[in-house]
Amino acid sequence: MEELDLDLPNAKLAYTIIQSLLDGHEALGDLLVLMAHALDEDTLKALTNTGEWQKYLESKRELENTHLQIEKLTEELKKLENGN
Repeated sequence: MEELDLDLPNAKLAYTIIQSLLDGHEALGDLLVLMAHALDEDTLKALTNTGEWQKYLESKRELENTHLQIEKLTEELKKLENGN
């Protein structure tokens, strides 16, 4: 992993911003699941065959990688807090 060149306050700010975006994306995903349950089968099938749906699925896959990056950032923040 590349060495981060952040001081602790800015690193914590970055973490807070990223976590907020991840939480928002997760809430949106939960809402989409709830809405999908309210749709009839034909409408749901039509929706999932759109480019927008495919983009959403791709963003979910990318989010898995982002979670790994957040874990690495968290490790770096702990090192900064401990003075390492």
